[in-house]
Amino acid sequence: MSFDRFRKQRYNYAIFYVAGRSSGMEQKVSNYEKWCEEWGRRFLTLNQTQLQQTLPELKEEGDYLTLFHFGKKYGIHRQTGKIVLMEEPAQSVFAVSSTGKSPAAGTLTGRPVSAGAPAEQPVSTNVRLNIYTLLWYAKPSARLQNHWVTFADLKDARPFAPAFQKGVLQTFARTFTGHSDRLIAACEALGGQKLPHSDVGYQINAFECIPVQFLFWEGDDEFPAQANMLFDISATDFIHVESVVTIASVGLDELAEAAGIPVYAGGFQTK
Repeated sequence: MSFDRFRKQRYNYAIFYVAGRSSGMEQKVSNYEKWCEEWGRRFLTLNQTQLQQTLPELKEEGDYLTLFHFGKKYGIHRQTGKIVLMEEPAQSVFAVSSTGKSPAAGTLTGRPVSAGAPAEQPVSTNVRLNIYTLLWYAKPSARLQNHWVTFADLKDARPFAPAFQKGVLQTFARTFTGHSDRLIAACEALGGQKLPHSDVGYQINAFECIPVQFLFWEGDDEFPAQANMLFDISATDFIHVESVVTIASVGLDELAEAAGIPVYAGGFQTK
């Protein structure tokens, strides 16, 4: 498959999921498993030394190049291109009681696995494709600009904007309506830096080179909860805009998982 065709199909895939459609999803997942295999082979053609110069967050650890995606450590096998989770998943920051009330604070510290034996937990296709496309498309000249914009203002993002608003931002708002305390705890568990904007605002690294600002306003009797995500304008110098959609959805999933609540069913999930 040509990778221009792959990008076009990924565009359709992102719209498909963000719009919350379900028919044909099994076939989409199957196709993406095949594309992950293709991307793994494509990774093997890269100059890994140059790649580390472009992305200093990549670290050599034995047979793997490792990096963090929303606080979880992943490894790309240097000889096979396979992506694995390098530490066991952490628990939710909340332990919900049997009544579903009065959540007790917990921990989100993952446990590293022994050297050469990555965790056996499956890695979602979206996470793998986010990593592969970062490695493939990051420009050597890419640098953070500290210029924050909405998703729609990123380069070539306009076609995605309506679906992103409905499938990601509205889902974000509905997921955490009435759960501001859990959102705060989840953001801090993922290493977020508190922001002065909004009722709950945190900056969290999707990757070190792609930070995301998560902004949430709690609703009241007159207005529903609102949410937004801001990106450094350089994001599309590191990765294609199609992947920014799945970066946002992975981030939402990770926050919901850390908070111990399900993602609102009207959106889409990457688990």
